Amino acid sequence: MTSSPSAPLGARARARTEVTAAIKDAARRRLAAEGAARLSLRAVARELGMVSSALYRYFPSRDDLLTALITDAYDSLGEAAETAHARVADAASLRRWTAVCEAVRHWALAHPHEYALIYGTPVPGYSAPDATVPAASRVGLLLLGVARDAHERGELTAPPLPPELAPEADRMAADLAPGLPPAAMPSLIAAWAQLFGLVGFELFGQFERVVEAREEFFRHAAVRLGRAAGLTGEDT
Repeated sequence: MTSSPSAPLGARARARTEVTAAIKDAARRRLAAEGAARLSLRAVARELGMVSSALYRYFPSRDDLLTALITDAYDSLGEAAETAHARVADAASLRRWTAVCEAVRHWALAHPHEYALIYGTPVPGYSAPDATVPAASRVGLLLLGVARDAHERGELTAPPLPPELAPEADRMAADLAPGLPPAAMPSLIAAWAQLFGLVGFELFGQFERVVEAREEFFRHAAVRLGRAAGLTGEDT
C-alpha cells in the first residue's frame, strides 16, 4: 500500500502553524518586555533558538510580524466583545451596549501590551495595511449594530445635530451604517472614541489617585455614553 501524498503535506502544514504560533508568542513576550518600537526579528529568533534566515520564511519583515500581531489582537478583542454581546442578545439595547463596553475593558486589562499595540503610541516607521481593517472594525461595527437594532425597536433617539454637521452625518451613515438615521452618527462615533479613551486612561495610569472604584466608574460611564449616543431603555 502506498502512503497518501496528503499526509506529509498535512504534517508540514501543522508544523508551519505551530512554528508561526511560537514566533508570535515570542514576539508578544518581546512586546511586554521592550515595547513594539524595539521589536526585531533577530531578537525573536534568538529567543526561539532559530537563525534569522529561518524566521524570515514565516515573516519576511518586522512589519509583517507586527501586522500579524495587530490583526490577532483586534480579532481577540472583537471575539471577546461579540461573545459578551451574545450573552445578552435578547436584552434591551442599552444593556447590550454596556456589555460590549465592559468586555472591551476586561480584555484590555487582561492584555495590556496587546491593547497598547493597537491603541497606544504608533510604532515609528510602521503603517498598518488595509488587511487589518476588518479585524479593527469588529467592535465599532458591533456597537453600530446595537444602535441599528435599537432604532428598529424604537429604543434610539437621535440627539440634536448642528446644521453644519449634517453633510458629514449623511456621509457617515452612508459609509458606515446604512439604516441608521444620519443624525445619530456623530454621537455614536464620539461614544466609540470615548470608550477607548476611558479604557486607555485606566490602562495607562491616568486614573491613579483620581478614580478608585474603577469597575463601578466604568459601568456608569459606559451607560452615560450609550445614553449620549441616543440609546434609551434600561441598562440591566
